[in-house]
Amino acid sequence: MGSQGGLTDFAACWRRLVAHEGFVPMDLGGLDALLGRLTDRLAEAARAEAFDPGAAGAVGSALVGAHLTEPAVLAATVSLIGTHLAAAAGAAPDRIVAIQAAVAAGYAAAIRDATMAEQELLGRSVLSAHASAERALRSSEARLRAVFHGAAIGIGVSTMDGRIVQVNQAFADLLGYTAEEMCSLVVPQLSHPEDPPEMWKMYEALISGVQDHVRMEKAYYRKDGAVVWTDLTASLIRDEAGAPEFTIAMVQDITDRRRLKRRLEYQATHDPLTGLPNRTMVGDQLERIFDTGDPDARVGLCYLDLDGFKRVNDTLGHQVGDELLVAVAQRLRTCAAGLGQLAGRMSGDEFVLLVEQSRGPAELTALAEKTLAVLAEPYQLGQHRMRVSASIGVVESNVRTTSPAELMKAADLTLYVAKSEGRSRFVMYDADRNARQAARYELAAALPDALDRNEFSLVYQPLVGLADQRLTGVEALLRWQHPVLGELTPDSFITLAEETGIILPLGRWVLEQACGQAAEWARCFPRSPVSVSVNITVSQAHEPTLPAEVESILARTGLDPSLLVLELTESAIMDTNGPLQALASLAERGIRIAIDDFGTGYSNFAYLRRLPVHTLKLAGPFVDGLRDPAGGDSVDELIVETIIRLAHAIGISVTAEAVETRLQADRLRALGCDTGQGWLFARPMLPARVADLLRDGTVS
Repeated sequence: MGSQGGLTDFAACWRRLVAHEGFVPMDLGGLDALLGRLTDRLAEAARAEAFDPGAAGAVGSALVGAHLTEPAVLAATVSLIGTHLAAAAGAAPDRIVAIQAAVAAGYAAAIRDATMAEQELLGRSVLSAHASAERALRSSEARLRAVFHGAAIGIGVSTMDGRIVQVNQAFADLLGYTAEEMCSLVVPQLSHPEDPPEMWKMYEALISGVQDHVRMEKAYYRKDGAVVWTDLTASLIRDEAGAPEFTIAMVQDITDRRRLKRRLEYQATHDPLTGLPNRTMVGDQLERIFDTGDPDARVGLCYLDLDGFKRVNDTLGHQVGDELLVAVAQRLRTCAAGLGQLAGRMSGDEFVLLVEQSRGPAELTALAEKTLAVLAEPYQLGQHRMRVSASIGVVESNVRTTSPAELMKAADLTLYVAKSEGRSRFVMYDADRNARQAARYELAAALPDALDRNEFSLVYQPLVGLADQRLTGVEALLRWQHPVLGELTPDSFITLAEETGIILPLGRWVLEQACGQAAEWARCFPRSPVSVSVNITVSQAHEPTLPAEVESILARTGLDPSLLVLELTESAIMDTNGPLQALASLAERGIRIAIDDFGTGYSNFAYLRRLPVHTLKLAGPFVDGLRDPAGGDSVDELIVETIIRLAHAIGISVTAEAVETRLQADRLRALGCDTGQGWLFARPMLPARVADLLRDGTVS
């Protein structure tokens, strides 16, 4: 939210601009009071939950009411709102554009109403003078002539058959003719292609005597071919018998006002960087399509974003990123060049192709394929040559079976599927798949609040020495007590936590809780030291702050570093671009490093011997192969024996995961495996149950 000091500065800056632009019909104290009140109104409009254009429009009207009608005053006001109000009132850019448009509209409406009042007074004078002249009161002709010829607005008189019989100099100057040239014209010759169809119907009603007055905005061609927009009021003059005799037209130039209105409307509905229609305009187009009432109308949507765009911004800078977005927008315009097709920018690197009156999924599929091919062509941005790909979610539907909001949601979810399936592709909407994806979305959205609401907890699964059945350590396992779905294991949400970025604070929480619990066990059972193993994700391992965070947590909890084991997957630790320096730093501190699910990746013992690794945890499938009661030299048994021997040869201990039968445990012990973990020994348990095992010393 903005501050009161910011609003005060806004009002002061506004006063300086207004005072600088022209005559101010009040003292500075009165001007300060007025602009202070109007600043408060602008702040209220900026902060309101639902935007009310009338509230902002009243500010423009108030400026006119205070006779601050110099054109530069409006320009300065609109510019100041755009540059200062967002910071002063804490408003979003879309709200600021809407406020600018409403203030300008209110100002224009007030000017128009004031002009109308003047026109009405002038019209009555002209009509009165003209009627008096028709009654042979020639003494009033001088007054009529002065009013007619000296008026600042254009005035013209025509007969019932459309012949222009008299115009004042202001009207002639407005259209670039002489008065004599205009009097050689007829009214239909002043038509313009943008005249609304009902305009000529109103003119017919006027000259037939059905209406006495009409008013509209009308465009005229000047003699030089330029276009001028006017506020036109036409009135009927009747003779003494009441029969239509003449029409009198009064026109005021509103070209500049109309340009300002069009510019503000464009800014409100178009993306300022690419010039494409923005989210607001795309939404309006969708609403229009759905409101047509045609039961057979179909609509298609390609929702896309660029793959790896953040990397462009991070490595080459936002200027190059913006240039890339502009180039992409231009290519999308080309892709959406068909009748009823619209390209728009939704936000960031997200774009949309909207197809009105779609001819079916095949048309959308062809459009998506064409778009992928066009966007994949190389880009030359200054000295940078690059390629980018895109992912597209495609939806095509009958308007009867959905709504604009549902269509956009389906397209967004389908885009997410396209990205998760490998990117650089398009995916067509599938209701069942999107229902599953929506459930994942909801789960991902609930993750941050779940951490704040303390919905996570830890359970601990024992690690047992195979030689003596003694408890040597525990692995901390995360659980989510979801308020609707019940207890969830990491398999159902860790990937989502990685994707949403919540994995980093969640990982810190797990590490702190596990270390704190292990430190408590160490204090309560000093003769039975038990290590705690904590899983570290790839994202955590690549965090530069990981060693410092671990050090800080150990210091806060008082846990001996030798009792902490950090488990990483084989693929993460074998990555040559991985966190080797961080792991080495942790190992030097006395913390042990374990490779989880060993054997599922590309194991390389020659490389492994150079890593700061203390333990290998054999993946479950290898251990599962030792279930066969027939025994013998099975392939799995030979593989396990080889891994154990090689690991021991380079000083690394081995833990077998997923041990579920006594036969597996006996074979592993015979092969020299050091430690076992699995349901044979114990299922994951609460801390109090671990304490009971520590008292007993062994796991039965």
